[in-house]
Amino acid sequence: MTALSEKQFEAAKTAAAALDDAAGDLRVLSSLNWDNAMREPFLTRGVMPAPDYPTVDTSNAREAIAHAKTFIDGDHVVMEWLNRLCTTLDTTASLIETRGTKEFFHHSAELYGRPTRIMLDKQTRVLDLAEHMDATLAGIDFDQLVVQGYEGELDAEEFAEALEEKLEHHFGKDAPNVLVSDKVTAKAAASSTRIRVRSDAEFTHNDVDQLLHHEALIHSATGMNGKLQENFPILGRGHPGTTEIQEGLAVFAEIITGNMDPRRFRRLSGRVMAIQMTIDGADFKEVFDWFVGRGYSREQAYENTRRIFRGGVMTGGAPFTKDMVYLNGLLRVHNFIRSVVKIRRADLIRVLFVGKLDVEDIPALSQLASMGRIDPPKFMPPWAKDLRFLVSYMAYSAFLNQVKMPGFQAYYEKELDEVPDVWAFADGDPET
Repeated sequence: MTALSEKQFEAAKTAAAALDDAAGDLRVLSSLNWDNAMREPFLTRGVMPAPDYPTVDTSNAREAIAHAKTFIDGDHVVMEWLNRLCTTLDTTASLIETRGTKEFFHHSAELYGRPTRIMLDKQTRVLDLAEHMDATLAGIDFDQLVVQGYEGELDAEEFAEALEEKLEHHFGKDAPNVLVSDKVTAKAAASSTRIRVRSDAEFTHNDVDQLLHHEALIHSATGMNGKLQENFPILGRGHPGTTEIQEGLAVFAEIITGNMDPRRFRRLSGRVMAIQMTIDGADFKEVFDWFVGRGYSREQAYENTRRIFRGGVMTGGAPFTKDMVYLNGLLRVHNFIRSVVKIRRADLIRVLFVGKLDVEDIPALSQLASMGRIDPPKFMPPWAKDLRFLVSYMAYSAFLNQVKMPGFQAYYEKELDEVPDVWAFADGDPET
């Protein structure tokens, strides 16, 4: 892999700066906002939502992308990275321009994928993982998985205080600010400078660690690291080309640190299955009813359905596919890490934290890092600073993939068939 010449490097910097400007003008989620006033008429009278999306001028972004292309020349791996960014941002502009039409789905599928897309192994689909997790977790009594009293409940202010203490430990004076707000729809949302917590939300101590490892030590940290990259500030900018790996890395962090709740895993799986239902033609009401049938409140079912139909059409066939990136990204991140451990290149794991990126960008960014053009990440989660556990786990799990599960499962299913249930902790502490 040849190094960039000085002339190529300067051209790459110029192109990346133009693409950073373009990405700043293409804010997908804010362009898909729905008026909250549509919720009540639907829940009480069945009035189908009819979103009116805000006008977004994409002309400046298109011009910036075209300008960037004039500086991208040759087949060097860094130029390939910048070309991919151009394609991604062009498609993002098209996504915004086609909101409310069936064409919107085609751009969404290009950016975020679709549940039936085949992965690199030529056989696995993210829909397979979603259906597997859903079937495996469907019959479990989640309340029995936690000893009663193990987790205390926190209100938003208590949660924010507990989170601030942990953020200071990991980020020091650079810690993102924690704000309690009634303007955020999710329970919490993070950027590189702040984490907003919904004022009426309720939390547990486990939620503090989950948010720390998902939002702060992935989304906030990679954003902060990217903004420190003077040569390529585009790495500090989130856009659809980085969403899948950002969310996949964040979900992987929840799992590797022991902070993944199976209810959350099943919730993510359900969204993938609902996206496929919509692709197959289910309308807004049918998907809403499906979520209600899975035990969600009507308000929660509406929110889940809204996430899938924003930008598309209410009659089905054209969903917003972003919510499948959590599981698809998890599969990509996990297999990337497993692969680099197997080929003895665990050093590349830390490249994931230099900013917001796609796994396909690793060769280009590693090339730039080897030239001193990309700085090492300043902020990383503990499991990436010290890779000993991760490498050990991946080496062991690689062997487990060779073990045939059905034989073990059949044996234990027979042996444990008449074994009684024990220690229903959720109903009270066991007798001692």
